[in-house]
Amino acid sequence: MAEASVKVRPGIGPLSSSVSTQAGVGIRSDLERLYREQGDRLWRAVFLYSGDRELAGDAVAEAFAQALRRGDSIESARSWVWHVSFRIAAGMLKDRRRTAALPPEGTYQLADEAPDLTAALKTLPPKQRGAVVLRYYGGYSIKETAAILDSTPAAVGVHLTRGRRRLRTLLEERDA
Repeated sequence: MAEASVKVRPGIGPLSSSVSTQAGVGIRSDLERLYREQGDRLWRAVFLYSGDRELAGDAVAEAFAQALRRGDSIESARSWVWHVSFRIAAGMLKDRRRTAALPPEGTYQLADEAPDLTAALKTLPPKQRGAVVLRYYGGYSIKETAAILDSTPAAVGVHLTRGRRRLRTLLEERDA
């Protein structure tokens, strides 16, 4: 998988501060506000993608830590943090598959309003699962989803179509 690429313009975007001496404070407060607004939703999306509470927490925390280190060089903090969280989670899942370690006990348990949907999402291939979660849970457009997944809108469209078809089949089988 290609390394994450992020468009950056120093001094531009929601994390920039007009007074350089206050830049650190402004960046921190902007990220704190973003975390309060998006943190739970982002964690939930990464959890739905990965199926692992600890991994989701680690990925989200690391993404916000990286955003803080990058400071005002990030053009769109919200999109950047979502993108990086998913990239970190994907890397952690890839590492886990390489080591073939068993997940910790209770990793896949979560009180959920839609347990059948959550279980069905776990069966989708990673690209389909990522596209479905970002588009329908994260609320991103196809173009934004493609940017977060480092893909093309056409590929995301294919993943969404196949993912929806597979979810429909799985959920109908469970209802039957």
